[in-house]
Amino acid sequence: MDAEHTGAPREPESGRGGKVISRKTLLKAAVMAAPIPILVPQIPALARSVAPGQTLEPTPYCQEPEDRTPAQTEGPYFKPNSPQRDTLTGAGTRLVVSGYVFNLACQPIANALLDFWQADNNGNYDNVGYNFRGHQFTNAQGQYRLTTIVPGLYPGRTRHIHVKVQAPGRPVLTTQLYFPGEPRNNTDTIYDPRLLMTISSSGGQRQGAFDFVLNIAGGPTGGPTGTAQPTTWRPGVQYQVGQTVVYQNVTYRCALTHTSRTGWEPPRVPTLWTRVG
Repeated sequence: MDAEHTGAPREPESGRGGKVISRKTLLKAAVMAAPIPILVPQIPALARSVAPGQTLEPTPYCQEPEDRTPAQTEGPYFKPNSPQRDTLTGAGTRLVVSGYVFNLACQPIANALLDFWQADNNGNYDNVGYNFRGHQFTNAQGQYRLTTIVPGLYPGRTRHIHVKVQAPGRPVLTTQLYFPGEPRNNTDTIYDPRLLMTISSSGGQRQGAFDFVLNIAGGPTGGPTGTAQPTTWRPGVQYQVGQTVVYQNVTYRCALTHTSRTGWEPPRVPTLWTRVG
C-alpha cells in the first residue's frame, strides 16, 4: 500500500473558451461515448474546497506517479469478506457515488475491486454483521456505482466513506472519501482535500462523483487495462481477485486470491468464484 500523497500536477490543457480540461476528463468522455462534443467542459470528479485566498489544484491527470489517489488509514472497523453488492440500504439520505478507476495513463481499469464500508445514519459501524459494507467490481469501461446513504458523524471525525481499491493482481489502495462543505473538515487530522467528492442534490437524494487513479502504468497498447480474455480454469494456478476464467462454458470472476486445486472448481466454491456469464 502506497501512503505517499500526490504532488503538483502538470499544467492543464485549455479547451473552448479558455476553460481548463484535463486529459482524464477527455478520455472519460471518450469512454462514455457521449453524444456531446468531447471538448465541452466537464465537472471534475475530484472536487476541492479551500480556504479564502487559496488556489485550487487542478484535477489530477493520472499521467505521473504523483497524480495517484493518496492512501489513508484503514481505521479500526474494516471487516473482510463483505458481500458482493452495489447497494447498501438503511435509514438516511440516499446517496449515489459513481466514477471510474484509472491507471496512470488515464486508461480505465476493468474488473477492479472496490470494497466500501461506512457508518450508519447515527455514526455507528456494524461490527457484527455487514450493514453498510459491500464490494463490487468495475465494468468493462472501468466504471463503478455505489448506492448508499450519507453516513452519520463518527465521534472525532468528519463525514467520510472508507474504500479499498484493487486492480486485478495488483496491491490494494486503502483510502477514504470526503464531503465538501463539512464543518469538521477543518478539524479532522486525517482529512485530505484531495479526496473530496463532487456532491450535488437532486430529487431528495445526493449524487457523488470520484475517480480513483491507481499507481499502475498504462498498458502497452494504450487501451483499457484489466480486460484480458478469460482463460480456462485449471488446478494449481494462483488466481487473483478480479481475474476471470471459463469452466464448462461459463465465465466466473475470482472473488478471493487463492491457488486452485481439484475439487475447487468454480461452481463448487461460490466463496472463491462469482458467476458472470
